Amino acid sequence: MTQFAANLTMLFTERPFLERFEAASHAGFKAVEFLFPYAWPAAEIKALLDKHKLQLVLHNLPAGDWDAGERGIACYPNRVAEFREGVVRAIEYATQLGVTQLNCLIGKVPQDASQAQIDETVIENLRFAANQLKKHGIRLLIEPINTFDIPGFDLHGTSQAEALIDKVGSDNLFVQYDIYHMQRMEGEIAATLSKHLAKIGHVQLADNPGRNEPGTGELNYRFLFKHLDAIGYDGWIGCEYKPAAKTEDGLGWIKTIAN
Repeated sequence: MTQFAANLTMLFTERPFLERFEAASHAGFKAVEFLFPYAWPAAEIKALLDKHKLQLVLHNLPAGDWDAGERGIACYPNRVAEFREGVVRAIEYATQLGVTQLNCLIGKVPQDASQAQIDETVIENLRFAANQLKKHGIRLLIEPINTFDIPGFDLHGTSQAEALIDKVGSDNLFVQYDIYHMQRMEGEIAATLSKHLAKIGHVQLADNPGRNEPGTGELNYRFLFKHLDAIGYDGWIGCEYKPAAKTEDGLGWIKTIAN
């Protein structure tokens, strides 16, 4: 049965972040996700989750200086210590917030390192993170991102992600499969979901073009939701799209397309 989590980084942005939990609950969501919790005390976020009876299903490891355009640091050979400190910090938040999956954004390819150095750094960083998270019952995810929206992103394909998982050699490393990103990079969404299902720990959505809500673009989400049910995906689907107008005005797709 398809179950949706509101991405509070993208949805209900008409409100300050801490007010979006209530808005998500009022809109009927039972779960939420977002990029980062680190600007607020974990106890404050936990209180909002409890108050509005919401489950937090995902957030990301620290990803460098986001406002300056960084999109992850796992591929930077000269920032391994910073990456590992971020893993520790993420675990502290996740254990307080009840999160069982954390996503690692690999980052944009650094210009001052060879591809061999980058690959080795990514493998060692993911091996460290996956092992540390496993001690706390938390799964580590990696997300392929399209290189049209984020040029130079080091991880940009599903098969590439699965090959990376094999190189890391951890049973605690999975793919965060974003339908929007992979539609832009690969297409073949249904076949790819089927092929890689065993390694997919989380799914996210947005339509294409525009990255707006389902039903606004070329993707047949009615078919894809039924397909996910048919192949046995039983996780959450994160709604990581840009509402075309006010968030609440565009939520009708949940009744008209998802049911």
